[in-house]
Amino acid sequence: MMEPGAELRDVTLRDGLQLTGKMLSTERKVETVRELLRVGVPSIELGSMARADLVPTMANTLEVVQALTAEELDKCWIWVATPGHVAKAAAAGARNFQYCLSATDSHNRANIGRTTDASLEALPEAVKLAKEVGGTIQLCIATSFTCPFEGIVPEQRVLDIASDPRADGTADIVICDTLGQAVPVQVGNLILRVRDETPSRRIVYHGHDTWGLGVANTLAAIQAGAAMVDGALGGLGGCPFAPGASGNTSSEDILFATRPEWLTPTKFGDLVSLSETLVGELAEPNRSKSAQGARSKAEAFDWVMSSESPGNSHQQV
Repeated sequence: MMEPGAELRDVTLRDGLQLTGKMLSTERKVETVRELLRVGVPSIELGSMARADLVPTMANTLEVVQALTAEELDKCWIWVATPGHVAKAAAAGARNFQYCLSATDSHNRANIGRTTDASLEALPEAVKLAKEVGGTIQLCIATSFTCPFEGIVPEQRVLDIASDPRADGTADIVICDTLGQAVPVQVGNLILRVRDETPSRRIVYHGHDTWGLGVANTLAAIQAGAAMVDGALGGLGGCPFAPGASGNTSSEDILFATRPEWLTPTKFGDLVSLSETLVGELAEPNRSKSAQGARSKAEAFDWVMSSESPGNSHQQV
């Protein structure tokens, strides 16, 4: 392991699919969850309770939950924004919930249809429902650095939300660079402050690669104390309610940079092949730089896939 330990959560099936023009079937999503777990990815965000008319690619999320085993669901998260979302997801079998709100009212209204304070007011009920089924719930703060409507977000605004007593009972705090506009020093500083002022919670970092700093920001978050970081295969993703948001930081790039103990060149190659297949099915570009490296001709390097590797087509990425 080349960086302090941090668990990758792959968010391909939630954030990664939000802006794609094509749907993945329930069966294909279940296959993807199982392939990610087989390779060794420790955590997965499998979908969202967002309204299907607003985010059509999430319409079959509950069917995916119902198709997975309890053991598989222990490693999976689902995006929620209301107590009702928690109740419906829990009834289907979900046990790990990411309760999302935005640091700014403008984005919270665009994303969830209410003010940030209204989302906080409903959080205790969501926590109660999660605990009733033995589940875990995170507080996710979108637009923690910049907002597409209000610009720069003061650090204190994020800290006030993180320390709000209505968030008591949440196990983790997810700090999101929703637009990918932060730089490493900003990420490190905010993660440090949240960690120091809310020491009872695990810190999660969710970043985007809009300005090419996704991996650098993720490493800064890990070094500042983040214990979980999000990524999506091929750098897929973006927020449909945040103009200017592009793809997530690539899971492959994060893994190549951090080298967790479970990752081997063979497993890395399996992830690259899975990523290439998915982006091909979705007719999306593959934004992963390490996937490009894995398909290079410098085969003396262990992390380069051999010409006999499955799916080897030297596809343009």
